[in-house]
Amino acid sequence: MRIAATILTVILTLGAACAPAATIYPDRWVYVSRNLSNDAQVEEMRAIIETAAAHGLNGMLWAGGLDSMDRRPPEFFQRLERVKAICAANKIEIIPIIFSAGYGGGVLGHDANLAAGLPAKDLKFVVHKGEATLAPEAQPKLANPGFEDFRNGVFTGFVFQDKPGQISFVDEEVYHSGKASLRFQNYAPGDPQTQHARVMAEVKVQPYAPYRVKVWVKTQDFGPRDTLRMQVYVGSRNIGSANLASDPTSDWREVGMTFNAREADTVRIYVGAWGAATGKFWLDDLGVEAQGLRCVLRRPGTPVKVTSEDGKTIYEEGRDFAPIADPRLGDFRGNHDDPPIRLLPGSRLQEGDRLRVSFYHGVMPNDGQVSVCMSEPALYEYWAQQAKLIQQHLAPTKWFFSMDEIRAGGACEACKSRHMTMGQILGDCITREVQMVREVSPGAKCYVWSDMLDPNHNAHGDYYLVDGDFTGSWDYIPKDVVIACWYFQKRAESLRFLSERGFETLAGAYYDGDDLENCKGWLAALDVTPKARGIMYTSWRDKYALLGPFGDLVSKR
Repeated sequence: MRIAATILTVILTLGAACAPAATIYPDRWVYVSRNLSNDAQVEEMRAIIETAAAHGLNGMLWAGGLDSMDRRPPEFFQRLERVKAICAANKIEIIPIIFSAGYGGGVLGHDANLAAGLPAKDLKFVVHKGEATLAPEAQPKLANPGFEDFRNGVFTGFVFQDKPGQISFVDEEVYHSGKASLRFQNYAPGDPQTQHARVMAEVKVQPYAPYRVKVWVKTQDFGPRDTLRMQVYVGSRNIGSANLASDPTSDWREVGMTFNAREADTVRIYVGAWGAATGKFWLDDLGVEAQGLRCVLRRPGTPVKVTSEDGKTIYEEGRDFAPIADPRLGDFRGNHDDPPIRLLPGSRLQEGDRLRVSFYHGVMPNDGQVSVCMSEPALYEYWAQQAKLIQQHLAPTKWFFSMDEIRAGGACEACKSRHMTMGQILGDCITREVQMVREVSPGAKCYVWSDMLDPNHNAHGDYYLVDGDFTGSWDYIPKDVVIACWYFQKRAESLRFLSERGFETLAGAYYDGDDLENCKGWLAALDVTPKARGIMYTSWRDKYALLGPFGDLVSKR
């Protein structure tokens, strides 16, 4: 018995010695978003950096608005020097995140005309008193926009409303106008039958025309706030979305957004909550209106054309009418009036003339998210300036490209004239980003988010407002770019797909949960992935309570 036990002990010891050790990856990072607008942020970053270093992490992926380094005040650079000193003292490398095409705020603050554009074709305008303004063929019609008509708790004119009398109710005491509104309450989170609280209408529209949809909303103790939305669909494709709730409790406020259905003549408008948990909200005065030159884009790839109604006469900018521009371009929600076409002295245009006007306009398909055009040369000129400034002030050895969730593009003349797929356009964009970085920092290692390079995620067709297909984008980028995956449910498929094509990979883990199960799942997937090189604590909601345990998990395996 004693001999058998000894033999068993030896076997187990040898087995343990032969088992592969858990990998400690070279890139162990924390994601931090701070724009250094005040001194308090430096101290906040200090706490994160010191915690990360104390628990074995070695890098900080820093989202600091670095796509607009040229517009930063002197105080920004003073604070940056303090952050650099903190990182150096703690042996934490700073990895700047730059070049965002999907969230183009940094670029658009420089020139809002660089937004991706959607086509408006042959809109009808009429000249009156020295100006030409939109005269739509027909305004879209909602059957019951004010929620005034109802029977047995059901509002007429809508395709559906969720659970009348159970979740949705006629309210004749609280309303914005008229005599009634639609109230929602009594949600059951987690129950597929009662977790949603929405109403939906179908509306006829003119193809290739911009529209603005708006609604009045009121909330009382409502949550979660980000579940209350307005969405517009063509078929199964989301072509517009806006968050409706500003605070858990708020008085009546109007929320609107612009959409363009392109070739479609019918859209579905949803308003309500997807997964509400607490409180109440009210809807009233839902409306849709045709939109003219609001958010018109003026760059080489987005020309404006003004013709006579029959198309035989082409009118000239600078001769027949003043240069067209939207003075409030940048408000891509469209919360302002259309700019008119102003006639010039000696114009061939006369009172009462009917025109056809074609142009490109910008939109915001999601809250705060406007894509830039990856085919406009001025974009790369601006990015190259920022790369030089980043090198001057940070001199990083690793650079991270924020090329995720690019939800518009491919429709303007700048894109169409290239005769490339959206996958090729995206691949060319990333390739040029790598070249720009290595011009100022030879040998720099470049990283990029995975979703637009992964068919298991967003690299496909029928994607939001994109005209084209991102399939194959992974074939058009340098093979030495490291790809950072962040879709937890598809982690195994994504890591395997990218690894099989020769890419090194990194995992963006965590996402603000109450435990580290997400991180453990990523580690298990990384451990069986060739060329995996790292993992990152990724908080979108500024939650760092688990940063220390995360560091221990990935550094002491």
